[in-house]
Amino acid sequence: MKNKEAEKILRLIPTSGEKIEWAAFENTVMRPIFSEMARTEQNPVYHGEIDVLSHTKMVCEALIRESEYQNGNKKEKTALFLAALFHDIGKIKCTFLDEGIYRSPNHARIGSVITREILWRDFGFCGNEDVRELRETVCQLVRYHSFPPYAMSDADAERKILKISSNGELIRSFSFSQLLLLEKADILGRIAEDTEESLEKLAYCRMLADEIGCTEKTFPFADTFSERAYFKGKTEWKEQSLFSDAWGEVILLSGLPGTGKDTWISKNFPELSIVSLDDIRKKLGILPKENQGRVIAAGYEAAKELLRKKQPFIWNATNITSKMRGALISLFEDYGASVKTVFLETEWEEQLRRNAEREARVPVSAIERMLGKLELPERFESERVVWEIV
Repeated sequence: MKNKEAEKILRLIPTSGEKIEWAAFENTVMRPIFSEMARTEQNPVYHGEIDVLSHTKMVCEALIRESEYQNGNKKEKTALFLAALFHDIGKIKCTFLDEGIYRSPNHARIGSVITREILWRDFGFCGNEDVRELRETVCQLVRYHSFPPYAMSDADAERKILKISSNGELIRSFSFSQLLLLEKADILGRIAEDTEESLEKLAYCRMLADEIGCTEKTFPFADTFSERAYFKGKTEWKEQSLFSDAWGEVILLSGLPGTGKDTWISKNFPELSIVSLDDIRKKLGILPKENQGRVIAAGYEAAKELLRKKQPFIWNATNITSKMRGALISLFEDYGASVKTVFLETEWEEQLRRNAEREARVPVSAIERMLGKLELPERFESERVVWEIV
């Protein structure tokens, strides 16, 4: 059913000028999502169309009228249209009434996580490089769609543009130009008095990306160490080549339970020391559903001991959010190590099967909750970032 639902929706995406069959979309897995969008209101000053569903339909209509969309290949059109369809889904969870005004802070970030969960589980877009690329292109577009108009007033806009575009190293089909196109449709797909002003701000962002040289491709940093230093704000010169003083590399694993992290370690790095939260949890007699404070504290102490010895190792845990990974990466780098983040992924059904065979299996409900929070490591998070299908 999951793949059939995906195929049904993919067949409805306009590729050669045809009209959008909204009634047909209602007969897919999108029906409950559309219902929630229709109930979610927006600030009428910027959205005279009022509800999120009306806005979403207008954005999709505006998108397919753009020549950039019409001239794209089928793969590009699919990613852009799905991104337009899901771009404001985060407003369902984020919107609240504040002194009579509807606000939806962080809706783009939260929307990208919701989109990933839907594409992963309901569409079956996981465990394969091609569908992962499509899924993550859509999620990146949703995640950053609201950024371009704010570049003009952002003192750090150049670094942020470079960060966003750097994800093209992990997602071959993603480019900053797609983000600009989606946001243009977002601006045109609403009823507001500031449309021309917003389009001018968007044009400024495009000009800045063009000047940097990352509208269609990633910026060619001298090396990964210099790239990481720039993204951390340790240098203002993106062209600079810095000497790496790292004594070695720590590998930070990321992935849902049952992905096969232990198997991956034994196959690729059997000689490295491992800090495994599962092993610590077992040693301390703490169940996965219980408070993990003692487990994490013990893991940090074990890591610090290895870092003081300047001994490369693997941190083996789920690390499903950027916040979780960020704290660990900062710790490892503070001790002078370089960090390679490795995200592992497999098919949903295979993942659940592997988890069921584990001695310390994680409840399926817990894995589903984790999927609902999952953020893939972005290119700029550590010196090296790798995504693998296992």
